[in-house]
Amino acid sequence: MENQFFVDSEHLSQEALDKKHRLETDPSARKNHMEYLPGMEQIQSDVCDNVMAQMESYDYSKYTARDVKAALEHDTCTVEDFKALLSPAAEPFLEEMAQKARIETSKHFGNTVYLFTPLYIANYCENYCVYCGFNCYNHISRMKLTMEQIEHEMQVIADSGMEEILILTGESRTQSNVAYIGEACKLARKYFRMVGLEIYPVNTDEYRYLHECGADYVTVFQETYDTEKYEKLHLLGHKRVWPYRFNAQERALMGGMRGVAFSALLGLSDFRKDALASALHVYYLQRKYPHAEMSLSCPRLRPIINNDRINPLDVGEKQLCQVICAYRIFLPFVGITVSSRESASFRNGIVKIAATKVSAGVSTGIGDHESKYTGKEADTDQGDEQFEINDARSFQTMYQDISEEGLQPVLNDYLYV
Repeated sequence: MENQFFVDSEHLSQEALDKKHRLETDPSARKNHMEYLPGMEQIQSDVCDNVMAQMESYDYSKYTARDVKAALEHDTCTVEDFKALLSPAAEPFLEEMAQKARIETSKHFGNTVYLFTPLYIANYCENYCVYCGFNCYNHISRMKLTMEQIEHEMQVIADSGMEEILILTGESRTQSNVAYIGEACKLARKYFRMVGLEIYPVNTDEYRYLHECGADYVTVFQETYDTEKYEKLHLLGHKRVWPYRFNAQERALMGGMRGVAFSALLGLSDFRKDALASALHVYYLQRKYPHAEMSLSCPRLRPIINNDRINPLDVGEKQLCQVICAYRIFLPFVGITVSSRESASFRNGIVKIAATKVSAGVSTGIGDHESKYTGKEADTDQGDEQFEINDARSFQTMYQDISEEGLQPVLNDYLYV
């Protein structure tokens, strides 16, 4: 049976087409996505079982307006209340949800909005994720920055005034090994007060090493908590192993990371169930590691080569706003990040209600910050982008826009003494 997520394109080489067609017609060519590969650490944890039990039993069609009203009246939002707030029955109550979310945000975060920027240092990838611009069979310009190039990019970003950076790579241990990422963290510590990582999942000892190199927190997108859909979307590579990815944040905390961030890519599967699972992933880990800082992101699928015919389940801005408000009401202490995948107008609005962190001066390409920040033509090659952003505002413009909304832009919320 034809799989709607497979797309033939001029961007795919003949080798990629042959491989893709074989995987499409012969599912036995794909390894079991629930089985660990050699070298992958397995930890003992009940978090996954708790999250999946709640998600699989979630029938959002059963919730009524009465359930939503009751959830909004409660001082503390229970798991059952959260389920009601994510349900279709809550859509007519979006204004009431936004008002309650705004109160919770103000109570715990004041009027502050944190700013950061991502830095992609490599776009090589060994995974075949059919919706991603970096996937190993896409015919794109691949690049891995040298340490000198990384430091130059960091200097450009730091000169703009930014104090927090998120370092990203494609998911390739061969091209971007842990030692390489660790050296990038050491450089980042010279220029930034806060250093985050969004890389392929690693083992506890490797997270400990990266923390010692200067990393403060780790972000991992589960993409979707729907294991059957996950299998259809992730065909090759280490990322195909669903449980190893699920437990990445807990391994990072076991390795000493100060904070971890979570997300599903909303629209790949049933967004209400994925939103529930993402929040419960935080909820259960927060009770197990109460000292850790945790945050949620709320990305939607963005256009990139080869996924133009992928039609994810529709998640409009109204639905996205509902999810973010429900997150805030259920997890009042947790940071919520809204990335440049969303429009400037949406981000301007949501930071006044529930979001507490936004990216600025964003590039998802490799080695192009100088050209984008200064307008100066780059004197080196550049690597292709992972996806198209929707809000291209510079750091200075974002800072000014947030200030004009009566909010306080914050560049750093943590000092080492």
